[in-house]
Amino acid sequence: MSLTFTKMHGTGNDFVVIDATRARFEPDAALLQRLTDRRFGVGCDQVLVVEAPSAADVDFDYRIFNADGTEVGQCGNGARCLARFVADQGLSDRDTLRVRTRTSVLELHLRDDGQVTVNLGVPRFEPAAIPFHAPQREIRYTREVDGQRLQFGALSLGNPHLVMEVDDVDRAPLATLGPRLETHADFPERVNVGFMQRLSPGRLRLRVHERGAGETLACGSGACAAVAVARLWERTGSQVQVEVRGGTLSIQWAGEDQPIWLTGPATRVFKGELT
Repeated sequence: MSLTFTKMHGTGNDFVVIDATRARFEPDAALLQRLTDRRFGVGCDQVLVVEAPSAADVDFDYRIFNADGTEVGQCGNGARCLARFVADQGLSDRDTLRVRTRTSVLELHLRDDGQVTVNLGVPRFEPAAIPFHAPQREIRYTREVDGQRLQFGALSLGNPHLVMEVDDVDRAPLATLGPRLETHADFPERVNVGFMQRLSPGRLRLRVHERGAGETLACGSGACAAVAVARLWERTGSQVQVEVRGGTLSIQWAGEDQPIWLTGPATRVFKGELT
């Protein structure tokens, strides 16, 4: 048996992308390990699977697997790579695509400059939608973790996000606090943890500890979550450049009850075959 794949990245957030439009692909733990392992396998943050549409209102189904085997419902950088992959493979000649994940329907726009814009939908702040154990929605939540009193915002973009503001992302305790918050009991499905630094009303720096993957060089939905929280806190405007370790992402959000838009590159690295 052989498996053809394409290695791609979006601002350093890297993926193995698989075409399953003709035959069902169900990765087991051993195969995911071979695909994601950077020393003994191909190496990536997540495995993306493109499937034939399950309904008439979408062009493709889109599945996202973490290295630990969990399937998640959202990945903004992955969505951009998926759009570029579909075009490169000749699976569609449309400039605008609709794809369905486990939790969301996304709209993808291939731009003339080579970048891809993704409509990630309307951010959801109600605790039950995240999901997050809290008696009511608040702009800022407070929790004590390991003796520290922390303030953060929380929301869902098809996946759960926690966003904290720090003075310097390079000094943020991501390696220790990220895993601790990811598995906090108040987040029953775990949570992506963002450490955000405001540079100006139109610019943020960001590092993200992703659930099931650890720190990645970029997190598209995490960048959108950071802008949404920062705007609610009146720290940014509606158009923000977010600097991540792998590059810069452009986010646009008009405000509450409006969709949030992510724009960035999608790069093919190589094509391979695993036997």
